[in-house]
Amino acid sequence: MAGMLRKLIASGIAAKVIQEARKPENQAKIKKAIADFQAKRGGQTRRP
Repeated sequence: MAGMLRKLIASGIAAKVIQEARKPENQAKIKKAIADFQAKRGGQTRRP
């Protein structure tokens, strides 16, 4: 029962995220956040 409730909540959250991501002003924010994240990661060296 708890697993079913968890899936229901997760799908509701995912639907809300997708709905918000479709808005043009949020798309710009998302692109900037991804670019900033990649810039931060780009300066780091990976451990083998």
